[in-house]
Amino acid sequence: MTAVPRRNGLSAVLRHNGLGLVAWLAGIVFFLPIAWMALTSFHSESDAATNPPSLTASLTLDGYREFFGSGGGASPWPALVNSTVASVVSTVCVLLLALPAAYALSIRPVKKWTDVLFFFLSTKMLPAVAGLLPIYLFAKNTGMLDNIWLLVILYTSMNLPIAVWMMQSFLAEVPVAVIEAARVDGARLPTILARVVAPIALPGIAATALICFIFSWNELLFARVLTGVVAETAPVFLTGFITSQGLFLAKVCAASLVISLPVLAAGFAAQDKLVQGLSLGAVK
Repeated sequence: MTAVPRRNGLSAVLRHNGLGLVAWLAGIVFFLPIAWMALTSFHSESDAATNPPSLTASLTLDGYREFFGSGGGASPWPALVNSTVASVVSTVCVLLLALPAAYALSIRPVKKWTDVLFFFLSTKMLPAVAGLLPIYLFAKNTGMLDNIWLLVILYTSMNLPIAVWMMQSFLAEVPVAVIEAARVDGARLPTILARVVAPIALPGIAATALICFIFSWNELLFARVLTGVVAETAPVFLTGFITSQGLFLAKVCAASLVISLPVLAAGFAAQDKLVQGLSLGAVK
């Protein structure tokens, strides 16, 4: 009678260890390109262009020096500042608009709220290139070409549907009794959202904010077409290193690593809130 539980327990341990091993292998596979990019960024252009690449090549900071303009090139700081402004401001605007919208669709749902959510999500089904020409003509006629605030408006409108969709599921986990108690105490809607709903749904809000920040930081198509010199963002600045002649692999890897650091730092700082937020509503 005792042999069956032991066999079942052993199989459960083996299955658990096997899943853990698969997870580690998957993590290593996804991490290897980033590690290779980081290693290549410390090589000279001649060593970075060798095929097959050399792991024992001498290390240098020339790629980073060229990226930061020590060789007479353009400085990346204006582009980095533009990306920071566009990403942070648009993310804040998305949260300010998505929180009351998600509240209306989850805690105090309107009629046919599922149709409303589908409409929000359907706006993401339109290919970005399909709206590029109308937006370009609008920006040209209104004098907003090469304007960072145009990107703020675009990124806010692009990320708002997915933010409402995500936060609706997060706010659905907020106990209605807490909100009713606050309403009985005389709290108005802005107070309820700021002091009751937001603290409870903070992990979900952090996850939504991080995803919107990443989408805004990585966006290239609209930034490439609608900006020039004044409002150039970091991804657009990065594409300037790719030329048809000469060696540029080490410099591109150095630039890619530097431009990726804000996203990596934000993800690392908010990793606990991100895990909590993405798991809200997963277990009923």
